[in-house]
Amino acid sequence: MNPKAVHIETSMHYRTKCIGKHSVQKDWLLLDASHATVGRLASRMAHILRGKHKPTYTPHMDGGDYLIVINAEKIRFTGKKWQDKKYVRHTGYPGGQRVATPREVHAKFPERILEHAVKGMLPKNRLGRKIFRNLHVYKGDNYRQVAQKPKRISL
Repeated sequence: MNPKAVHIETSMHYRTKCIGKHSVQKDWLLLDASHATVGRLASRMAHILRGKHKPTYTPHMDGGDYLIVINAEKIRFTGKKWQDKKYVRHTGYPGGQRVATPREVHAKFPERILEHAVKGMLPKNRLGRKIFRNLHVYKGDNYRQVAQKPKRISL
């Protein structure tokens, strides 16, 4: 029998399922950032916020979970990043470039270090801005979303 002449009909069709807004299940998750390395923690947080841990992940939708992070003041950096890393921002006025080290930012707003790291790992468009609103970072153990009964997770 000629192998070129054999034609096998396959009836298996694999379709990618694309879910809509109505079928997204969003959970509230609580994460303790005590003694966690900033970059590694932020990477996993962005993964959860984006929804990539779910089988229903859709790239163009906000299908991730809400994430509450506590104890943001207890994070750590590796190496000499506390003094060598720079956060650059601009006030919008001429000559308004401001530079701060993580040590300076941590002294005033410890939650901003994690927020900045996660925001850099999300898409740079309106979807990324929408997903970023699902993140709530607090210093200390107290948080405002107690009524949502978040599930405690560890990464």
